[in-house]
Amino acid sequence: MTDTPLTPLEEDDALAAEYVLGVLALPERLAAEARLKTDVDFAARVSVWVAHFAPLNEAYASVPVPPDLLPKIESRLFPKASALRGGWRLWLAGAVTAAVVGVGVFMLMPQTAPGAVIANLGDGGSALVYEARHDGSHLMVTRVAGAPAPEGQTHELWVIAPGAAPVSLGLLGTDPLDVEYPRPPAGWVLAVSVEPAGGSPTGAPTGPVILTAEL
Repeated sequence: MTDTPLTPLEEDDALAAEYVLGVLALPERLAAEARLKTDVDFAARVSVWVAHFAPLNEAYASVPVPPDLLPKIESRLFPKASALRGGWRLWLAGAVTAAVVGVGVFMLMPQTAPGAVIANLGDGGSALVYEARHDGSHLMVTRVAGAPAPEGQTHELWVIAPGAAPVSLGLLGTDPLDVEYPRPPAGWVLAVSVEPAGGSPTGAPTGPVILTAEL
């Protein structure tokens, strides 16, 4: 018996479902994310699957923040130089796997109200504070206290999925950072590091991490 081939519409529907579940290989996931920005019909199919799978979220309770969270974040941001040289490929492979799974998680998370504060990097006692808001499609990070980085340096914003490598979201200067990005789910971390002017030259944090906040 020969299987009936899928129609183009059925293929798009299957792709949308696989994207929401986070089971696509990394190249396919990136291609799907790029398509979401230009293909209204495909974006609508993804939204339908997000709503379909959303009830699965109700089975998961909130997890308390462990006291050793910050040391673990710092160890992921700045592994020993020898580990970076010898185990980078294995570490990156694990990060890619975690990122693929993470896509399915954040697509199932409830959307925040427009402009809602999702994290404060720093607190009332900090000399430097950044506020992160999300309006449903854009992440906006604004410095609400303190001064920008000194001349020749810049503050860089990173998002870190559990078990994954840091990913840069952009540089924090005088003006607020406004980047198109899905709402990171609970358990993900935003971090700010001090980098050379123009940003990290390696694609990973190279300077001290001065602020962190778990969502």
